[in-house]
Amino acid sequence: MKPFNQIIENQTFDEERALYHLQSAKVRGCTFAGPVDGESVLKEGRDIDIEKCSFSLRYPMWHVNGFRLTQSTMDVLTRAALWYSDHGEIRGSKLHGIKAVRECNDILLQDCDIESPEFGWKSSDVTLKDSNLVSEYVFFDSKNVTLQNVTMKGKYSFQYMENLVIENCVLDTKDAFWHSKNVTVKDSVVKGEYLAWFSDGLTLINCKIIGTQPLCYCKNLKLINCTMEDTDLSFEYSDVEADVTGHVISVKNPKSGTIMLDSVGEVIMEDAVMECSGKVIIRE
Repeated sequence: MKPFNQIIENQTFDEERALYHLQSAKVRGCTFAGPVDGESVLKEGRDIDIEKCSFSLRYPMWHVNGFRLTQSTMDVLTRAALWYSDHGEIRGSKLHGIKAVRECNDILLQDCDIESPEFGWKSSDVTLKDSNLVSEYVFFDSKNVTLQNVTMKGKYSFQYMENLVIENCVLDTKDAFWHSKNVTVKDSVVKGEYLAWFSDGLTLINCKIIGTQPLCYCKNLKLINCTMEDTDLSFEYSDVEADVTGHVISVKNPKSGTIMLDSVGEVIMEDAVMECSGKVIIRE
């Protein structure tokens, strides 16, 4: 980030585009709220450092290029906070408005508390670390995303994503990874219903998978040293290579590949709508 040309601190702004096209500036201890209720306070900013600020206005950081946001709070009234922005860092901050990040590029978020439905849509080269995340639709149609040490609660997560890496995370979600491509999940807990249907290139390594009817209609699916809990009707119509430790309630009509298990309650090979030649092998 370039040297600061100005420092703005301990002020309150509520007018439309109050600091429009701000460049090479430090903004510290400021409040963006008030009766005028203006939008887009920092729109088109360039090389700005925002520290210990409080936001309660819509669309504050659109089209911002080169920014750092630290120890700041964006409340539920801060709708659509960051859109079309790039080359940014967000650390130690709260993002609590809907649609907090969209169509952004090259963004690092660390030590953040995020409660934002529709978070991270259509973005690329995003890293989220050491954070808590609550979002119904997270990272929809995004690519080149990394999650590390994240605790997440969601519903329809990571749909239509490409090139996603998840490490040391706890994901409590629902229809995660639908239609995703090239996803790797390591050392994580993944809880959800109908996990990863229609995915292509999903690899789960040292993971615990929880929930009904997981991993169906998948292509190029791999499970390495995973466990499965409450998983019935698993792997239906999937091309799969799996090594699972422990018990699986049931496996149904795997399309191709081999599923290695310690034990299984039931293997169902019936009423298939396509040729299914997948094998289930019980480890001796």
